[in-house]
Amino acid sequence: MSHILLADDDEVLSDLLAEYLRSQSIQVTQVMDGQSAVEALPGQHIDLVILDVMMPRMDGFEALRVIRQQSQVPVLMLTARGEDVDRIVGLEMGADDYLPKPCNPRELLARIRAILRRVEPVGNDESDQMIEVGDLVMNLADRSVSQAGNAITLTMAEFNMLAALLKKSGSIVTKEELTEKGLARKLELFDRSVDMHISNLRKKLGQAATGGQRIKTIRGIGYMYAVDQGAETGAV
Repeated sequence: MSHILLADDDEVLSDLLAEYLRSQSIQVTQVMDGQSAVEALPGQHIDLVILDVMMPRMDGFEALRVIRQQSQVPVLMLTARGEDVDRIVGLEMGADDYLPKPCNPRELLARIRAILRRVEPVGNDESDQMIEVGDLVMNLADRSVSQAGNAITLTMAEFNMLAALLKKSGSIVTKEELTEKGLARKLELFDRSVDMHISNLRKKLGQAATGGQRIKTIRGIGYMYAVDQGAETGAV
């Protein structure tokens, strides 16, 4: 049974969502503020955290910042409908995805299941579990990444998108494909989730030894992990 930590000070909405998720055989721990979410996480096994942005004591952004200092557990942010700034800030800080509120419980369940599917170990053949491109090594079995022997900590979405890029290194991966591979959902109109995750990946991976970009922007289409990383390209 999956275990979700739901942090939202809207008691009516929180109870509605929790009741529905429990009816779908998902264990839910409810808290009403960000501080309680941070305190609840270390003491139990949590598969996914849902954080509302506006909460007392500690808002969702600050809670996310603290959580990311100690864990890479998948985090889904609940943002006010139409608040693009909140979505961008959350993604920049390490959220895996967002959902505008008030949200339909069925849509939330679909997002949860999609995220949890993406964190499951893949493949049994050891030869299919390792991807190596230049100085970057990815292990799909334990979801680890190292660059020149140094471990790199990635969120669920970052790992999945990087895997999609490395598997097709030297070729273009569209935003639609990155959204489906990384977030297990369809690309939405005006959705900049992929752009923000790629921006975070660039910061974490740094430049190639040649000084060029590892991940190139193919404007209007998507991105490509460059085999020849000497050439520069436009940023997000």
